[in-house]
Amino acid sequence: MSKFLTFKCDLESFIQELNKIIESNNKEVESLLKQETKTYLSFVKPMQIIEEDLENFFTPLSHLDSVNNSTETQKVYSDSLPIITEYSTKLSQNIDIYNSYKEIFENEKETLNYAQKRVVELNIQHFELSGAHLDTASKKRLEEINIRKSELSNDFSQNLLDATNAFEYIIDNEEDVDGIPQSDKESAKFEEDGVIKYKFTLQMPSYIAYMTYGKNREIREKLYKAYVTRAPENAKLIDEILALKDEMSKLLGFENYVAYSLVSKMAKDDKEVLGFLNNLLINSKEQAAKELIELQNVAPQSLQSYDTAFYAEILKKEQYDIDEEEYRPYFEQQSVVNGMFTFLDKLFGIKFVAINENLWDEKALSYEVHVSGKVRAKIFLDLEARESKRGGAWMHNWQAHYRDEKDKEHFASAFVVCNFPSSTPSSPSLLRHDDVVTLFHEMGHAIHHLLSSVNENEVSGVNGVEWDAVEFPSQFLENFAYEPEVLKIFALHHETKEVIPNQMIEKLVKSKNFLSAIGMLRQLEFSIFDLKIHTDATKEQEVQNILDKLREDTALVKTPEYNKFQNGFAHIFAGGYAAGYYSYKWAEVLSADAFYAVMDEGVFDSKTAQNYFNIILNYGGAKSMKTLFKELMGREADTDKLLRLNGIE
Repeated sequence: MSKFLTFKCDLESFIQELNKIIESNNKEVESLLKQETKTYLSFVKPMQIIEEDLENFFTPLSHLDSVNNSTETQKVYSDSLPIITEYSTKLSQNIDIYNSYKEIFENEKETLNYAQKRVVELNIQHFELSGAHLDTASKKRLEEINIRKSELSNDFSQNLLDATNAFEYIIDNEEDVDGIPQSDKESAKFEEDGVIKYKFTLQMPSYIAYMTYGKNREIREKLYKAYVTRAPENAKLIDEILALKDEMSKLLGFENYVAYSLVSKMAKDDKEVLGFLNNLLINSKEQAAKELIELQNVAPQSLQSYDTAFYAEILKKEQYDIDEEEYRPYFEQQSVVNGMFTFLDKLFGIKFVAINENLWDEKALSYEVHVSGKVRAKIFLDLEARESKRGGAWMHNWQAHYRDEKDKEHFASAFVVCNFPSSTPSSPSLLRHDDVVTLFHEMGHAIHHLLSSVNENEVSGVNGVEWDAVEFPSQFLENFAYEPEVLKIFALHHETKEVIPNQMIEKLVKSKNFLSAIGMLRQLEFSIFDLKIHTDATKEQEVQNILDKLREDTALVKTPEYNKFQNGFAHIFAGGYAAGYYSYKWAEVLSADAFYAVMDEGVFDSKTAQNYFNIILNYGGAKSMKTLFKELMGREADTDKLLRLNGIE
C-alpha cells in the first residue's frame, strides 16, 4: 500500500517531538556506522529515510509559519532552528559518514543504478562542502556559523513580514481612488464614523493596484517609499550574513561565497555566469532605451520610479488598446485553477481530484494527482492573500516519491502558495493575467516534484536538481499561459460564462513583451548585484556602493537614494538564491528552447511535450539537468531562444 502524509502540526509538543526524533536519528546513525560491511542498501538507504522522515516532520511547521504566521508559530519556528541546524551541521561534518559514502562508492560504483550513484556522489559533495574533512576547531566554527545564518535568515524574513503588515495608507477623498479597478476599490473600502474610506497596504495586490492605477502622484510616492524602505534593521543583518558566508567559504577553501555556491550548479564559474549576464545586458540595453523614450512620452513630467507602473499601464492601453482590468472578469480564480488542471491533463495525461479535508485555512485546498488512472501524488493550494501569510508566491516540496528499505512506495506531496486577491461571499477572486502566469509558474515547480518516479528520495522530484536548473520546469509551464489554445480552456467570464474573445487574446499575446527589455535589465540588476556582493562585499556601505554603480548600467530611471531594495531582497538573504539569483535567467534559456520545440510541433500533438514528461519530470534530480536536457533536445541549449521569448532583437 502507498501512503500520503497527513498535514498536522502540534505547536505545543513540537519542540519535544523534534528533540525525540533527533535523539532517535543520532542513535540510528551510530548503529549504522557500527556495521562492519556497509552497502548502499544497509547504510545509504536508511540514512536517506531518517533524513526524509525528519524533513517531513519539520516541513508543516515551516509551511505554517509562512502561511498562518502568528506569535506562536514564530516562537516555535525560531526555537526549532538552532536545534535542527546543530543536528544537520554535525551530521554533515561527520567524517565517519563521509568516509562510509566514499567507501561504498568505490566498492559498488559498477553495480549501483544511475539514481543510487547520484545519491552517493551528491552526498560526498555535500560532505566536502560542509567541512567533514576539516579539523575540530574549524568544524565547531562552521556549526556556529550555520546556526547563526539560519537565525539571521529567519529574522530577515520576519522583519520584512512585520514591516509589510505594519503600514497602511488611508484615503478619504473619492477623487484619489478614481480609476482604481472596482474589485480593488471594494477590497480597500471600509466605513468609519459614517465616512467611506479606502485602506491601501504593502500587501502585493493592494500595493500594485494603487501603483498601477492611482492617479494621485503624491500617494504613489508615499506607498513606493514605504515599500522600498521596509525593514531598515535588515541592513545590519545583511552585513552579518555576508560576513558569515565569506568566513564559511574561506574555511572550506574557497576564495569567496560565489565560488562555493557554483560548485553544485550547472555553471562552471563566475566568469561564465557574468559573461552570460553581461551578454544579455548588452543585447537588451538599446531596446530598453527605446522603451523608456516611449514611456516618457506619455508622462507629463520627468519619470520617477513611482511613476513607471502608472504610465506603463497608460502606454499599454495606447499601444495595444489593452486594459488589464477588462481581463480580470475572465480570470476567476477557481475557473483558472480548474482550467489549468484540464490543460495539464491534455498535455501530459494527469488528473487532479479534490479531497475534502480540514487544513490550516478554510480557503486552502488539496487534490490527489492521478496518472494513467492511478494515484501518484498530492498537492495543496493556498492562493489568497491574508495578513498572516508572507508575501510572494512559491512551491514548497514536502514528501518526495520513493521506495523504502521494505520496497514500500511513498507518494510525493507539495504546497503551491500565492497571494491573489481575496474572495468574499459577495465578490470572487479575480486575477490579473500576471497572476495566471504566476500560478502556472508555481505549478511547473510542483509537477516537477510530484511526477518523478525515482525511488531514491534524495534525488526524486526537485531534490538533487542543480539550483540554476530548478526554474526550468516552472518557466517552461508559465509560457503556456499566453497560448490561445490554453487560454480558451479557462478564460471564461465569471458572470456570463462567455469564453474570452479572440481579439482580447490577440492583444494579450501582442502585449506579452511590453517593456520586456526594461524588465530584462531589472532582473539582470538583481542577478549581477547578487554575484558581486557575494564576491566583494561584507559591509552595508560596500553593498550600497555596488548597487549604486550597477544601477548606472541597468536603471534607466534614476533610483531615489532612499530606495534600500536590498533590505527586502528575501530571495538571497532569507531564501535559497544567494549567489544563485542568475538561475532564473540561466534556466530560462532551457525553458525557452524546450517551449518553442513544443509550439513548433503543436501544443497538444507535441512529441517533445511527451518526452519532457518522460525525461525532465520523470527523472527529477536523478541525473544532471545538463544530461537530461541533451536527452530531451538532442543538443545543448540555444541561448538565442531566450531573447526571442522576450521579444528582444
